[in-house]
Amino acid sequence: MHTVKARLTIACCLVVTMCPPATAEPAPSAGDVARARAAVQARAKALGAATARLASANTRLDDLAAEAGRLVEAYNGQLVRLAATQQHHAIAMERLQAAEAKVNETKAAVSMLAAQSYAGMDLSDPMVSLFSGGGGFEGYLHRAAMLESIGKEQSEKLKQVRDTQQVAAVLRAQAADAYNEQQQAAKQAEQFKAVAEAAVAGQQREAKLLEAEKAEMEQRADAARTRAERLARERAAALEQDRLNRMGGAGSAARWMASGDSAGDVAANWALSQLGKPYVWAADGPSSYDCSGLTMRAWEKVGVRIDHWTGTQWTSGPHIPLNRLKRGDLLFYGRETSDPGDIHHVGLFVGRGMMVHAPQTGDVVRVASMWRRDLVGATRPR
Repeated sequence: MHTVKARLTIACCLVVTMCPPATAEPAPSAGDVARARAAVQARAKALGAATARLASANTRLDDLAAEAGRLVEAYNGQLVRLAATQQHHAIAMERLQAAEAKVNETKAAVSMLAAQSYAGMDLSDPMVSLFSGGGGFEGYLHRAAMLESIGKEQSEKLKQVRDTQQVAAVLRAQAADAYNEQQQAAKQAEQFKAVAEAAVAGQQREAKLLEAEKAEMEQRADAARTRAERLARERAAALEQDRLNRMGGAGSAARWMASGDSAGDVAANWALSQLGKPYVWAADGPSSYDCSGLTMRAWEKVGVRIDHWTGTQWTSGPHIPLNRLKRGDLLFYGRETSDPGDIHHVGLFVGRGMMVHAPQTGDVVRVASMWRRDLVGATRPR
């Protein structure tokens, strides 16, 4: 009995010895990284949807702007036709006024002639006409014949004036109708133009809102990518640290280099572990950085000391052609290279045309494309 117990005790000890206790999974966990990458996909999808909505809104805006332009030009055409109609109406009114003046002038002449010849007597009365001059009955016949001739002449003139007046009245009516029609058309065109311009303004507001939404989505997608990258790097570093600890010894820059990484790899990997930390002017860690503060601390991890200034970081090592870059090389941005004081930004090359950098106030340490218009060159510190 005692022998069996002893054997069981020895077996348990061997199991414990051969199977060391499980250690906790290094943080961040694989699940954390997976969830961060899922968030990247979700935000990228939302960004794609926002981009599609913005493209559709811009297409609609182009269509509305074209329609508004057409209506504005139609309105301009109506104004031109209205001006011509107004001119024709004015000419017709001048002709009408001239004709009416002629009628009044002729009427006045006839009345004056009758008054002067017969002193205001009514020549339609035969008795008055018979005794209103010398010559008796024969004189009456002579004066009657003369009045008839005068009457016919004046009647013909009055008929001509009346005809002219009627023509002018027709012209005036036609001009007035055209004027009123063009007035209505111009008013309607102006209303259409106002509606079109209001639609364009509304679409512009919608496009601006969608642009703001897209910008926010881009920012959130960038933040998600940065967080996912940071978690992945932190996990890789934690796993490597765990491996080094099991090998016996702390994970130092020398240990990284002994495992095959170059000094630039170490600097780049460390900088990537700082993703998401805020940009603060003149800060050099550990909770915030500016651009040259981040690069200074990254190279400090491999024992290379450089100043906290882009001016001297630019001259901290040989200048490297852009087609021969290695991870950890410093990328500089400015107006020119002959004056280091003109260099205003620096980042660390991490491969495939990308860099890690601390961009600006209000932003965080993030991964971005190295290709910018103000890129002036690269340096490999030593």
